[in-house]
Amino acid sequence: MLIGVLVTFLVVILVLYLINMLPMYGRAKQIARIIVIIIGVVSLLKYLTVF
Repeated sequence: MLIGVLVTFLVVILVLYLINMLPMYGRAKQIARIIVIIIGVVSLLKYLTVF
């Protein structure tokens, strides 16, 4: 369980870093970051058996 949470956290951090490197406008980057964070939080909650 701990490894799954750690891997999910690292993947979210990596995707946020890659989104930051993309040549997009500020509003599109912000929306993409919010979507990735929401997906990451839901995934972490699944690992913690909240859902």
